[in-house]
Amino acid sequence: MSRSVLLQLARDSIEEVLEAKRKINKQELLKKYPLLAQEIATEIKIYTNDTLRGSYKTKSPQKSLLEDIIFNAKKAAFEDTAFTPMSTSEYLTSEIELILDAPEGKISHKDPSLLSTNNFKIEDLLEE
Repeated sequence: MSRSVLLQLARDSIEEVLEAKRKINKQELLKKYPLLAQEIATEIKIYTNDTLRGSYKTKSPQKSLLEDIIFNAKKAAFEDTAFTPMSTSEYLTSEIELILDAPEGKISHKDPSLLSTNNFKIEDLLEE
């Protein structure tokens, strides 16, 4: 199942912290997707078992869309004061919602968990 570039960026941002390794090539993304350079405010909400697990919102656009998604995803996963920092097991079962506060209005997309039954089949384990 393919994932949108923006939702993948949110996931990669969280994975960078969990894996303590850089994954995101900002220059490459900006070159390939110029829209990421525009200032657009975002909100990231993370859910586990359909329950809010963390969130972070930019009130007004001050950063590029690229930087805003990276910043908000990390804040929602690891610095939401209502929750402990996200663990790897929580991440694997979490859904991520990205809300863009675009000039046309709010745009929302939700990404299913990496281990959801929609994404994972037992046959996947058997493939070489």
